[in-house]
Amino acid sequence: MARILLAEDDENLGFMVSDNLGSLDHEVHWAKNGEEALDLYDRTTPEICLVDVMMPKMDGFVLAEKIRALDEFVPIIFLTAKSLEEDRLRGFEIGGDDYITKPFSIKELAYRIQVFLRRTAESANTTSQIMEFGNSKYDVINICYLIDGEKHPLTQMEGQLLRMLLVNKGTLVKREDILEEIWGENDYFKGRSLDVFITRLRKYLKADPTIEIKNHHGVGFSLVELN
Repeated sequence: MARILLAEDDENLGFMVSDNLGSLDHEVHWAKNGEEALDLYDRTTPEICLVDVMMPKMDGFVLAEKIRALDEFVPIIFLTAKSLEEDRLRGFEIGGDDYITKPFSIKELAYRIQVFLRRTAESANTTSQIMEFGNSKYDVINICYLIDGEKHPLTQMEGQLLRMLLVNKGTLVKREDILEEIWGENDYFKGRSLDVFITRLRKYLKADPTIEIKNHHGVGFSLVELN
C-alpha cells in the first residue's frame, strides 16, 4: 500500500512495527540509526517517514530537518517516548506532521498512516486544482502557495489547514473542528501544534497584504480578504 521509512533504534520495537506494517502490505524500510535512515530515504523515496526522536549517530529532529530540506511534502510522523511539550512542538516547528507517543498500538499507528494516505489520494483525485484568494493562489495538487509568480511548497498538514480555511473563507472555523478534521483528535498538545501551523501559514501569507488569518481567541480562526 505504501513505502514507509522506519527510523527506530530499538530492536524489539523496530521489528514489531516493521513486521506488523508489512503484514498490512506496506513496504517497510527499517533503519536503526539516523545516518542509515537518511541513506535509506535517498534510495527508497518513501511515501511516509516514521522517525524515532532518540537515535544514535543522528537524532530524529536532525533527520527530519534533512528530510524536509529534500522533500517538502512527504509526511513525517515522530515516534517519541518524550512527553515534554517543548519536544513535541519542536518536532512540528522543524516540519513534522504528527507524532505518536510510546507505547502505542499498531492499530493506532496504522490508522495515522491511513489518514495521510487518504489525504494524498484525495489531493491527487481533486477536480479543483487552483484555489484563488486575494492576490494569492493555492495549488491543491502540488501543495504550493503561489504569489507574484513564486511557488512556496507546503507540507501536507500546512496544505490541509490552508485548504480548510479557504473552503470556509470569511467564516470562523472552530479549533476543535480543525483538530478533528486534520489530526483526528482534539487534545491539548494537538491544539498547541495547531498554533505552530497557523504561525507558519501566516509567514507565507504575509507576502499578500490583501489577506489575513484572524484569530478568534480561544474559539478558532478565519481567513479573510481585506478591503
